[in-house]
Amino acid sequence: MARVLMYSTAVCPYCVMAERLLKAKGVDNIEKVRVDLEPEQRAEMMQKTGRRTVPQIYIGDTHVGGFDDLSALDRSGKLEPLLQDS
Repeated sequence: MARVLMYSTAVCPYCVMAERLLKAKGVDNIEKVRVDLEPEQRAEMMQKTGRRTVPQIYIGDTHVGGFDDLSALDRSGKLEPLLQDS
């Protein structure tokens, strides 16, 4: 299973939905970076992704984007192969 990294905050409903979808796909370990607790991490996230909203999800070295992007990948059948590549 590929490494999954998610930039998130404590009160983000889209972060919760992304985590739920990933767990339903068999992801046991999601490495979370809480940008609400570590503001310097938000700056790093914005520099790496060009986005300021959470969640921002990486699967392996691939920046997936936010929950809508993750959900679209799942609907297109491309999420599971991406999760298996590592």
